[in-house]
Amino acid sequence: MTLVQETGRRSRRWGKILLIVAAVVLAIPILSPVVFRSLLFQPFSIPARSMAPTLLEGDYLFTSKFAYGYTHYSFPFSPRLFSGRILGSEPARGDVVVFRMPKDDRVDYIKRVVGLPGDRIQMKAGQLYINDVAMVRERLPDFAGEDPCGNDKPTTRRWRETLPSGVSYETLDCIDNGFYDNTNVYTVPAGHFFMLGDNRDNSTDSRVMSAVGYIPLENIIGRAGLIFYSRSPTGTVRTERIGSRVH
Repeated sequence: MTLVQETGRRSRRWGKILLIVAAVVLAIPILSPVVFRSLLFQPFSIPARSMAPTLLEGDYLFTSKFAYGYTHYSFPFSPRLFSGRILGSEPARGDVVVFRMPKDDRVDYIKRVVGLPGDRIQMKAGQLYINDVAMVRERLPDFAGEDPCGNDKPTTRRWRETLPSGVSYETLDCIDNGFYDNTNVYTVPAGHFFMLGDNRDNSTDSRVMSAVGYIPLENIIGRAGLIFYSRSPTGTVRTERIGSRVH
């Protein structure tokens, strides 16, 4: 008798589970684009040159939404269902992130995190200083093509910059003593981050307090991940960039 009752309960339990699974499977064709975009990966395109040479104009990439948890900016139309961050974690120094502009939260920006809460950030003669320490820079062969500085020059000076954590990436230097090559010290407030574009003389970023400034953790949407398509402004498909990861 007991075995029959247990078997019957198991059958009913499995019947309920199968019904739930069937409902989820049937809902996937409708919900999967929303779930994919809201909770997993959101596609973005790069319309400008401020992150060259890491990201080029015409790159298309996926951004990991779950890397830092979720805010109301994580969802389509940014409904204010809650405040703060759910399952949140902070980006690491050197991460390339997509965020909403504090001055206009309808606008998505993509930059590199160089300053964490409490850091002191400064530019001197085009070199990045974090907490009074100059970041190591190595001169590389000039970057050629695609005119990242908008000055019709065939090549642009290129450097490899390395952060204290060991994260390394390339930057461009369009001109000597550019407008933001020498700055005052920026002290990053608690709960905020300091962003720079890799194309240092052609980037509106946290150095421009009137336009961007410090970025609240709540405004960060996700971490840049995989380039899934790339097309130059002249229409050439950059097959060599497809499938590469953003570093």
